[in-house]
Amino acid sequence: MYANGHVVAELMERLAPKRYAVENDRIGLQLGTLQKPIRKALIALDVTMEVADEAIAEGADLIIAHHAIIFRPLAKIDTASPAGALYEKLIKHDIAVYISHTNLDVAEGGMNDWMADALGIAAEGRVSLEKVHEDRLFKLAVYVPQPHAEAVREAMWQAGGGTLGRYDRCSFSTSGQGTFRPGAGTAPFLGSQGRLETVDEVRIEIVVPESLLRKTVKAMLAAHPYEETAYDVIRLEREGKSLGLGRSGRLEKPATLAELAERVKAAFDVPFVRVTGDPAAAITKAAVLGGSGARYWRQAQFAGAQALVTGDIDYHSAHDALAAGMLLLDPGHNAEKIMKRKVAQWLTERLSESRHETEIIPSAINTEPFRLA
Repeated sequence: MYANGHVVAELMERLAPKRYAVENDRIGLQLGTLQKPIRKALIALDVTMEVADEAIAEGADLIIAHHAIIFRPLAKIDTASPAGALYEKLIKHDIAVYISHTNLDVAEGGMNDWMADALGIAAEGRVSLEKVHEDRLFKLAVYVPQPHAEAVREAMWQAGGGTLGRYDRCSFSTSGQGTFRPGAGTAPFLGSQGRLETVDEVRIEIVVPESLLRKTVKAMLAAHPYEETAYDVIRLEREGKSLGLGRSGRLEKPATLAELAERVKAAFDVPFVRVTGDPAAAITKAAVLGGSGARYWRQAQFAGAQALVTGDIDYHSAHDALAAGMLLLDPGHNAEKIMKRKVAQWLTERLSESRHETEIIPSAINTEPFRLA
């Protein structure tokens, strides 16, 4: 069975939740409808006319892209214009377009982690360059009859609740007595209608990040035996995990600037890299930021990085960074094409787990606009 478009979108939002996006970013469904079965989806960095033609040739019902095709409110759609002609072609062939942009950049296991992995930046101690989102912490407390406490606790753990730093399966329990009287029309698990009941219960408390709260509550309710479940959700003042743009960390294999440039070309499949600084300079800690990240060189230096890998570095930023002793490597904005294969692989695995037959393929079109002349 093919997955519905909303199912595919929900999976993308599991990988890159919308709340992770920077303010006013254009993400989510931009064209068409998700209210249809998706036989095939194409993963692209950009949606160009060539990518649209590829989607048509492949029989794709959906394009999932990183860069938006609609950046600002439209005053009109002139089908004689390049943008209008693109929209017309996609609509005529019933191809929807869904965008995952800065939310994919920010997400753990998303764009910037893929780029950091490709460069050999160690996962241990890796930090972001600019905070965008904090995964706030909540305490979930639920009252459970004694014999069912372990099953409910296990369900919440399996959903991802109860993790504190490097510790998991964390919880606290207190015993007490609960009272209730089932009313007319109820089907109580314990007791009978109209009669006051007293039951030995356990209050189970766990800490849950906001990103997993809904899933954990759902798992708790499914495992709980009561018809009406008593539980509390309490916002904690303690800071949660910070998520942001870019990544900085220790290189697993230290390199010179020249060696790192070669590593960048191989990792992102680019023919050349613009660099600033001494080719023999030693680099033990580096930072990466997909897209246009020239303005983040100071944050990278503050994080301890000796070099920043990012696209679209302008002349004056290069001079400023060079004067401050910061090395820069620019593989271009198109280096983000690493997302095509990664997203396709992630979605294929998730759809396979749910036994959907929807096919996910990475676009074969090179949308790099620049050529060496």
